[in-house]
Amino acid sequence: MTERTSEQAAAARNRGTIFVENARVTEVRTFPGNQYILRLYAPQTARHAVPGSFVHIRCDDAIPMRRPLSIMRAHDDEGWIEVLFKIVGSGLRSLGHKEPGDRMSLVGPIGTGFEPSTARPRALLIGGGVGIPPMIFLAERMQADDFDWQAVVLMGSEIPFPFELGTSVIATEWLGKEFVSAMPLMEGWRIPSRLASMAEFDGVFRGYVTGLARKWLEAQTDGDLEQTEIFSCGPTSMLEVVAALAREFDVPCQASLEEYMACAVGGCAGCTVLVQTPEGPAMKRVCVDGPVFDASTVFL
Repeated sequence: MTERTSEQAAAARNRGTIFVENARVTEVRTFPGNQYILRLYAPQTARHAVPGSFVHIRCDDAIPMRRPLSIMRAHDDEGWIEVLFKIVGSGLRSLGHKEPGDRMSLVGPIGTGFEPSTARPRALLIGGGVGIPPMIFLAERMQADDFDWQAVVLMGSEIPFPFELGTSVIATEWLGKEFVSAMPLMEGWRIPSRLASMAEFDGVFRGYVTGLARKWLEAQTDGDLEQTEIFSCGPTSMLEVVAALAREFDVPCQASLEEYMACAVGGCAGCTVLVQTPEGPAMKRVCVDGPVFDASTVFL
């Protein structure tokens, strides 16, 4: 397939699936570390969102550049989505001042999402920092699916987590009993979750989330690993280590990349990344060709 044909195919794939909505803020939650969760009424986006997709939000009428934010949750029937962000720069600072009833222009959902395979039902979800939201979305969809997914969610943060830490009642034999802090939402879904940080939070594994992932992988049998797939989102440095772990333990890995974006709909090609394809190396747009890629094609 030629470069031009590939672009045309991507355009056709996304036609009719990306919407411009006048989204309404319905709820604002604040957390330490200048972190916010916004619930937005955006029914078209909510209906078509998949784990790994994102929205492009106009934070303020006075700020022309939109900001890409991963979708953390979406409710088809009630028409809402949730996004998590921490304040970095004037755009997100303005977004942090929004109140229920405020409206903003939103483009979404954008991008290809994660594609779990029932051939590998043991899913290891690894999220770091602002890469946590897609992991929550994927875990929720797996929990709601009729298929019996066996998901484990690992999250890392160097600032306070964007939720109140809960004490897990789900056993994790692969980790010391002193590491019991978990995300309450996951506990409610009966999905085991564990947390990692270099900061000293109670009940949290001291180290990077990739170190926590290594402990989990080392505790698996060869048969377990044959049924395992990794899904991850976070800073590039974290994804590089996750991809290396996937190679070491011979398990497939899907990674959602984080890149600066201008248009976010494939027009400007400002978010391209080098990807190995069957036809050879190619520059792919993270916004519409991704953000989810086979990690082995990006991190060599």
